[in-house]
Amino acid sequence: METLPKDKQENLIKLFNSNQYSKTKKYCLDLINQYPKSLILLNLFGITLVNLGNFNKAINIFDKIIKLFPKNIDAYINKSHVFKKLGKLEEALLSYNKTLELNPNFIEVYNNKGNTLRDLGRLEEALLSYNKALELNPNLTEVYYNQGNTLRDLGRLEEALLSYSKTLDLDPNFIGAYINKGSTLRNLGRLEEALLSYNKALELNPNLTEVYYNQGNTLRDLGRLEEALLSYNKTLDLDPNFLEAYNNQGNTLKDLGRLEEALLSYKKVLELKPDFMLAYSNFLFTLNYSSKHSLIYRFSEAKKFGNIVSRKAKHPYKKYNLLAIKNKLRVGLVSGDLHNHPVGYLLENILSNINPDKIELVAYLTNLNKDELTKRIKPFFANWKIIYNKNDKKVANEIYNDCINILIDLSGHTGHNRLPVFAWKPAPVQVSWLGYFATTGLEQMNYIIGDPYVTPVGEDSYYTEKVWRMPETRLCFSIPKVNINVSMLPALRNGYITFGCFNNFSKINAEVVSLWSKILLIIPNSKIFFKNNQIKEKSVCKRLLEQFKNNGINNERIILEKSESRSKYFYAYNNIDVSLDPFPFPGGVTSIESLWMGVPVLTLSGDCFLSRQGEKILINADLCDWVSKNKEEYVVKAEKLTSNLNKLSLLRSCLRNQVLKSPLFDTSRFAKNFENALWNMWKQQKQK
Repeated sequence: METLPKDKQENLIKLFNSNQYSKTKKYCLDLINQYPKSLILLNLFGITLVNLGNFNKAINIFDKIIKLFPKNIDAYINKSHVFKKLGKLEEALLSYNKTLELNPNFIEVYNNKGNTLRDLGRLEEALLSYNKALELNPNLTEVYYNQGNTLRDLGRLEEALLSYSKTLDLDPNFIGAYINKGSTLRNLGRLEEALLSYNKALELNPNLTEVYYNQGNTLRDLGRLEEALLSYNKTLDLDPNFLEAYNNQGNTLKDLGRLEEALLSYKKVLELKPDFMLAYSNFLFTLNYSSKHSLIYRFSEAKKFGNIVSRKAKHPYKKYNLLAIKNKLRVGLVSGDLHNHPVGYLLENILSNINPDKIELVAYLTNLNKDELTKRIKPFFANWKIIYNKNDKKVANEIYNDCINILIDLSGHTGHNRLPVFAWKPAPVQVSWLGYFATTGLEQMNYIIGDPYVTPVGEDSYYTEKVWRMPETRLCFSIPKVNINVSMLPALRNGYITFGCFNNFSKINAEVVSLWSKILLIIPNSKIFFKNNQIKEKSVCKRLLEQFKNNGINNERIILEKSESRSKYFYAYNNIDVSLDPFPFPGGVTSIESLWMGVPVLTLSGDCFLSRQGEKILINADLCDWVSKNKEEYVVKAEKLTSNLNKLSLLRSCLRNQVLKSPLFDTSRFAKNFENALWNMWKQQKQK
């Protein structure tokens, strides 16, 4: 090893420490011909090149050091850091491993190696690396934090919480740990605890944009919508270009029934970033709540969405190395709603009736929500995969490698959707079903599942997909897991008719209030009962009451009750005589639940898939008289069908049995129809 003269060494270090990297580089070049084997000179030269962004030249210098000094650990570490900056993670990993060969107890390298493995998606290996670091020193704050992040990525949320708690035991001011602990608690549904964790982070730093955003999301989950809006507004005060905050501001405004404001929020996102696909989906979804936007407009906007995601998926799959198939199809379900959610309620009994010898199911979970329903349905899947934290290309590649024959989207443009994955065409047959009620806009989606009522023949031009019509109904409901009997008709004890609507207030627009007010005015002493989570919000209730008042209905005729447990939700149906279906966005699961509780639903049929949903449900339940073709008929039928209490009481007493025998609850029959549909789709694909 050559020794650099002391004065030159001091000058070099002085220049380097003063961040004068250009001058340091020049000085190194002046010296290097004279002292080509000086370790300190080569090392500082390499680091200077890194600071100047000359990464490849820096690697050459570190390689030179390694050649001259094969056991120089610093050169391997510096080389690893440069590879990480270049995104060459495998090369970085090799350098970390070489460092550990030279020093098996180098704690920092185990941590950095773990981070690199995590970046590569090799999460279990990353955990092993973090664990090794903690074996060497059990008081490493940052390693516990990284361990927590990795466990969270793996969906091991309770273990992740323990790691974050350990981090905070060691450093009570570790803001990142409070933030990620809060997010993990939110994923576990422990929302109040999540808020406390976010609040602690804000105590340490009141200008944390991301934390206000997460706080808003949690408040929204809790149904504290006005407070959520304040958090999003604070986020946007700190960062006017925070796209996700505009998006969730829009979601909150939608939930508050302020639809036009919601659409403006989504448009703001799309002005800033036209390919922000989540906001685009929310925009498309919200358009369905209003009759102001034509079917043609909604279809054209959906096609624009499809064109954008198609351009982003630059090299979609075209050839498929599928497993040899004789009598079984591999069917993937992509959803974030395999828990207590309308999609979960619709799926549960269908899954239990799918023949596993004919259909092998694989679940691709787009979020981490889970509950007792999740536990019940999980055994029906051959594989259960979490994809919520993976990018679209990685997810598409995973699905492709799983040799899925038919990939089913259960979300459409609703929350937690992964429609951009479908643009990569990871499966030869792709289907939209259950969670949405309009075209996805994707040319790569082969089919949308409808039925004779929601998708009548002659309207296929409003779908980018080919419409596949199930024989009777596109959905089938699972018997609710509650033990609540149907009561006697409330009107017999009350002396007046009580109408009800348990749908969310986003569906109850000014037109709906106006029409329902006419019904209340025509039918003496009648009342209307609302029950949903938005009733927690005073501003929502105030606006609704004012709308009714402007239509001649005073507050005494309106009953407002906030959501509680699922059993109390069902019990509340024993307080209403007839459910009124909103429009143009009618109830789905809510309507079927109403029928199961003996409460008939009066619906207004519309001109599209979504607005015909109530009609489909009632026809399948053999309640055609409860379908109205226009607003005038809706009012007339409301009066006529409630005028004979004995007849209404008799219907109530037998309605549960009636619907249980209908196609709406015949899951065995539906499952066979569904299996046949999938096999026929596959056969058509093979014939192409």
